[in-house]
Amino acid sequence: MTSGVHESETVATPVGEARITWFRAPVPARAVLAVSHGAGGGIEARDLRALAAALPVRGYTVALVEQPWRVAGKKVAPAPKTLDAGWTALWPALEKPGLPVVAGGRSAGARVACRTARELGAHAVLALSFPLHPPGRPEKSRADELTASGVPTLVVQGGRDPFGRPEEFPPGTELREVAHGDHGFAVPKRAGATEDASMATLRDAVAEWLDGLFG
Repeated sequence: MTSGVHESETVATPVGEARITWFRAPVPARAVLAVSHGAGGGIEARDLRALAAALPVRGYTVALVEQPWRVAGKKVAPAPKTLDAGWTALWPALEKPGLPVVAGGRSAGARVACRTARELGAHAVLALSFPLHPPGRPEKSRADELTASGVPTLVVQGGRDPFGRPEEFPPGTELREVAHGDHGFAVPKRAGATEDASMATLRDAVAEWLDGLFG
């Protein structure tokens, strides 16, 4: 896990205990960026670790959120309504610092953030590897979830993500591409890009977007 962890906090929800791992900004923070994991992994994902390592020194406290099913050690994520219920119940803990909260997540976590942003009063949404459709099934589009967030939304997407390539997103989507990245932002060696370079692209894109929101 990324260095600089300030504390971990367990939060009771109607669907089980969730866990928030806080990476506090060492300078007066401008906002909290709360990001959750996807359906196939946890907060050890490379993109979440990269943001937790880089953003606090830029003035943003990062809260990595583990959904109750993951805390309980289960292998399969529950239904969307259950994911939304867990996220909604832990939201007050994210607001405790008294700062604007940007809701975020990767993959399934990004869908949760989009679906609940308006209801919870999120300042904005960060969607990492948004699963626009199941692989090979572009007709099963989830674009309506993304466009219905109701708040400023940034998508960061791998250039070869089988769940939706950047060019497949609706016109007007604010999107930054991680060239050659797959759904987990891994890049093939033949592309001539390194993971460090790809994560730098992601970190810079998110930081610049946040700076535009919070100046």
